[in-house]
Amino acid sequence: MTDQPTTITVLGCGYVGVTTAVVLANCGFQVYAIEPLPARLDILKTGRSFFYEAGVDPLIKHALETDTITFTDSYEEAIPKSSIVFCCVGTPDNADGSSNLTYVFEAAEHAAKLMKPGTVFAQKSTVPVGTGARVEQTFAKAGAAVRYVSNPEFLAESSAIKDTLWFDRIVTGSEDKAAAEQVLALYETIEQQAANVAKIAGIATPAQVPQPEYIFTARNSAELIKVSANTLLALKITFANSIAKLADKAGADVTEVMAGVGADRRIGRAFLNAGRGYGGGCFPKDVSGLIRSAEDYGVDMEIVEAMSEVNASMPHYIVNKAEEALGGMPGNDTFKNKKVAVLGLSFKAGTSDVRRSPAIVIANTLAEQGAFVRAFDPAAMEEAKSDLDERIILTEDITATVQDVDVIFVATDWPEFITMDMAQIAELSKAKLFVDCMNRFGGIEITATGIKYIGVGKS
Repeated sequence: MTDQPTTITVLGCGYVGVTTAVVLANCGFQVYAIEPLPARLDILKTGRSFFYEAGVDPLIKHALETDTITFTDSYEEAIPKSSIVFCCVGTPDNADGSSNLTYVFEAAEHAAKLMKPGTVFAQKSTVPVGTGARVEQTFAKAGAAVRYVSNPEFLAESSAIKDTLWFDRIVTGSEDKAAAEQVLALYETIEQQAANVAKIAGIATPAQVPQPEYIFTARNSAELIKVSANTLLALKITFANSIAKLADKAGADVTEVMAGVGADRRIGRAFLNAGRGYGGGCFPKDVSGLIRSAEDYGVDMEIVEAMSEVNASMPHYIVNKAEEALGGMPGNDTFKNKKVAVLGLSFKAGTSDVRRSPAIVIANTLAEQGAFVRAFDPAAMEEAKSDLDERIILTEDITATVQDVDVIFVATDWPEFITMDMAQIAELSKAKLFVDCMNRFGGIEITATGIKYIGVGKS
């Protein structure tokens, strides 16, 4: 491995950028984190994040106190001093599902003017295969002697710090092996410093720390690894949901089915979870981006396209199932004037992210059908406002949400929902129906309170 650089720039302060920057800063590197949006930048400079993620705020605060991180909007201040530049800018999808690479190329073009010869430009933004070659052309046109490395991220929201500290693999793809080794050296330092950083973050070291694998590939292979991995995980969720629909008709329990399927070591139990489908800023975007990218190469992704359709159907499938449980038929005003509680709005527990959240779709669908909807989420209330139907009332806690309602939907499996005192909830709500959108409750536990229970694929 080559000597490690002491100064690093991170372009973009979203989930990936902030996590990368604060972990490296708390490992002792001097880090510049560039964020162009004033509202985000102002919050970060106060020592906290603009999104919720366990462990992030203490790491920001400590890095600022030790002067190992600088939050700025100035490329000129940061880039010339850095030996490695991580690109973590957003790649939102276009209307047709393709990846919008505007920020990627803007960042590359701006950085190219300022990077000193030999700087490593490491791409962490999720991009279609072939993007790296185009970025390298951008550097060549600018006359920048920059070494390019594809370094896809594999962190998950709600466990971003843990995933960064205790990674199972690091992938670097480049035509310049020495540049890739320079990036890998950073992760070796993270591996060595993980326990110390975790202590600062207030996160416990896992009982079993994975033995990481450092993987060097061709540039294009590294780009394709990330989207392929996310698509396969999304496929496992979608497969479980497809079987759940069959289980509902056949009188089977999908949780039992998936436990048996996942016991096969060739398959594994992870992500074989039926429920209201996947959402967030990664899976939907990466899946659609893979489909469009494959089209550019003349390849049909029929399985992946079908997967997207099944996933989009799940929130509506759950609402329809609830209508039937109330004695109605889908689309016949069963929910009109019903009082409904929706617990959970984020796309998953442990994060404030509501991008493409199935929980939001469920809440909005109920409101559109004439229900009086009250909703609560422990972390995502502010972020959810702009995506929610204006008729939905946001409440301050679980109690206010379930008070005197007809139906309760648990749409995100936050721990505070899973551990609710169901006898107390039944008394407060007088609900007739409990809809377990993520199959996290025991049906007997609910029905013992006098409330009818339905899950997904659990007839």
